[in-house]
Amino acid sequence: MKVLWLVPAALAIDQTSKQIVMHSMILHESIPVLGDFFRLTYIHNAGAAFGLNLGSPLLHTLVSIVALGALLWLFWTVPRDNRLMRFSLSLILGGALGNIVDRIHLHEVVDFFDFGIGSLRWPVFNFADSFVTVGIFLLIYAFSRHDQAEAEAADSETSSPEEASSPEERIAQG
Repeated sequence: MKVLWLVPAALAIDQTSKQIVMHSMILHESIPVLGDFFRLTYIHNAGAAFGLNLGSPLLHTLVSIVALGALLWLFWTVPRDNRLMRFSLSLILGGALGNIVDRIHLHEVVDFFDFGIGSLRWPVFNFADSFVTVGIFLLIYAFSRHDQAEAEAADSETSSPEEASSPEERIAQG
């Protein structure tokens, strides 16, 4: 439960940054921060994360809400001692909520981080997208560590004394 503070923190960072952008920039305005490589470009995105389009804005909102429910269920089923999984799920939840708030309020999402070189640009995104992306990578890492630990535990339970590599290990194993 201790990581749940990340959800409102991520939501606050996301929504505050979007309010700053909406009140200090004109729609489609682009401000160079690190030359052409990194710009703040204010857009509204009716699609999914990173500009992917799955259909209507209503469909995006419904899919987001269903995914949020699945994330909440997963969070509550993860053991409390698995802090990395709970941390990553909290980041994903906070980011998902940030974009859902936009979808409900504006029927689209405010994006503004713009990276690339010349015409080769990553789709414009926001803090919520970043929280979700980092959370997913951490979740994948956490699941891989969890699966590896389970495999090692299963190997140690099924190993026989003959499999020990030295006479001392065989004696210790009985």
